[in-house]
Amino acid sequence: MHEASLMKNLMEQIEKLALENKAERVTGVKVQLGALSHFTPEHFREHFEVASRGTKAAEAKLDVKLLDDIQAPDAQNVMLESIEFESV
Repeated sequence: MHEASLMKNLMEQIEKLALENKAERVTGVKVQLGALSHFTPEHFREHFEVASRGTKAAEAKLDVKLLDDIQAPDAQNVMLESIEFESV
């Protein structure tokens, strides 16, 4: 359940930024996975592929970094570091 919530929040952020930037599609997404986020980069990619179907981020190139500091304030989160768009 934690993973689904993190992915839902991330996709909402991406869609909001795409809309605000009048993007036709999202071409790249760079994220950091907190050490306690319950994701490996491979597992995250699988979830992202499913969650992005039918959105502007479907087919976006992913850059995923797994952090290792379990004491970090965001250790349980998935952080959107940057996003690339193709605008109209």
